[in-house]
Amino acid sequence: MKTIVFATNNAHKLEEVRAIISDGVKIVSLPDIGCHDDIPETAGTLEGNALQKARYVKEHFGHDCFADDTGLEVEALNGEPGVRSARYAGDGHDSNANVEKLLRALEGEQNRKARFRTVIALIINGQELFFEGIVNGQITESKRGTYGFGYDPVFVPDGADETFAELGAGIKNRISHRAIATCKLAAWFKQQAGDASRHAFFNII
Repeated sequence: MKTIVFATNNAHKLEEVRAIISDGVKIVSLPDIGCHDDIPETAGTLEGNALQKARYVKEHFGHDCFADDTGLEVEALNGEPGVRSARYAGDGHDSNANVEKLLRALEGEQNRKARFRTVIALIINGQELFFEGIVNGQITESKRGTYGFGYDPVFVPDGADETFAELGAGIKNRISHRAIATCKLAAWFKQQAGDASRHAFFNII
């Protein structure tokens, strides 16, 4: 079993990623490697933030790793909250406050189009790689559902009638932005593992 670090403290994200990358790869989190630092996320793009987190772990703890950043981009708000999605209502990662601020910003707005975008940055064997996942959808007028986290209760993906928070983890893990990006990452791992000449592409913890 190969082991790699996912640079997150978010138990929901860790659960989602582990459900997708489960074949021959063990995913460990920041607490698992003794990292309790508040890793900076000061870049102006999702790509920049994801890479910043991955580089921090590599530089300070020496492990190859991957990190992600996700943004909700709302058409009527010119792409906001975007890279500021986790702190839309201010510092502290308060999901309820973020959602309430978003709904207030869209009060009376007919255009509810939005998209979730996740970017994963992977640092491994001196390489820096990116994997992206996008899901288009609509913002509801009120919160619906009890599953998921973040903006899940107000986002209905195209082709569905329910929010991510109503669909549940099983369905969300198959169709979400993070699932799409993670599946691309899992496919890359599988391809590398199948290449006998690169059998040691993981740093073992």
